[in-house]
Amino acid sequence: MSDDLPQLNDDEAVALHELELGVEGLRKAHGYLVHFHHATGHAMNHLRDAETSLRAAGHDEFADHIRDEILPCGVLGDDRWTYDMLEKFEEEFFHDVLTFERNACETIASGERHVMERRQQRRWRERARD
Repeated sequence: MSDDLPQLNDDEAVALHELELGVEGLRKAHGYLVHFHHATGHAMNHLRDAETSLRAAGHDEFADHIRDEILPCGVLGDDRWTYDMLEKFEEEFFHDVLTFERNACETIASGERHVMERRQQRRWRERARD
């Protein structure tokens, strides 16, 4: 972190701040996607166990349905699984947004991040010394 803040006008600082908040929101969304992926996998494991229990109880038709129709299909349609969605988000959309953010930050603010927060930090520290 540089102690000298880049000389940005207010519009530039606000724009970079909004961009950073957008990226932070996408980081949170990524966490939700990871959680969804894990929760879905955990649920599918229970369905696999239900298949075994149904077969042991003599209900082969229900066990076969789980084995043949539920477990192998993707939950997102078009036979896509949750890991597909997670990988697409990470490798395509989120990667592109992060690259864009880094480029904008480098071009506009000499690579400094969180300029608005640094300005606020500086103001609060100066106020505390007064």
